[in-house]
Amino acid sequence: MSDSEKTSTFLVTHAEESSAMLSDVHGGQVHTLSDNPGVEAGEVVEATVAPDPPMEVTYSVVEVADRYTVDVFESEEAPTQQARELAADLAEGDLATEERAGDGEIHVLSVPEDATEEAVADVVADEATVERAARVGATRVEVRSEPGVVNVRYLP
Repeated sequence: MSDSEKTSTFLVTHAEESSAMLSDVHGGQVHTLSDNPGVEAGEVVEATVAPDPPMEVTYSVVEVADRYTVDVFESEEAPTQQARELAADLAEGDLATEERAGDGEIHVLSVPEDATEEAVADVVADEATVERAARVGATRVEVRSEPGVVNVRYLP
C-alpha cells in the first residue's frame, strides 16, 4: 500500500454507472470515485482507495475487502428492560449509549411522547444510522419504541 492509499470502511452515498461517492464512516471524508467498481448507493464497503494522478481530486478503488448492506427496520417489539432503565434517567431530548453484550451498541433516546413515531421514522431513514452501524460492525439496526422512548439496537 502506498502512502497515499487509504483503507477504511465507507458508505456509498451516491452511485451512477460511471462514478460513485464514498463517505468514510470513521472520519466523514468524502471520496469521489472516477469510476464505479460495481457498488450501489446504501452499501457499506471495506476498501482501499487511492487518489488518481495527476490532480488527486478523484479516487480509484484499489481493493474491496468486503461489501454488505445494513438492514434498518422498525420492530414491533417494545424497548428492552435495559433501554427502559436508561431512559428513566434521561431528560427529554437526551441520548444514552451503551455497548451491547457481545457486539454492537444500544442507543436510547428520550423524546416527547407525541413525537415518538416521527423520531422512529427519522432514525430509520437517517443515513447517519447506517454510518454508525458500519462504524460498530453492525449489519442490522432494530428500532424499538414506546411513547417517549426510542431504542436503537445495532446488531451483528
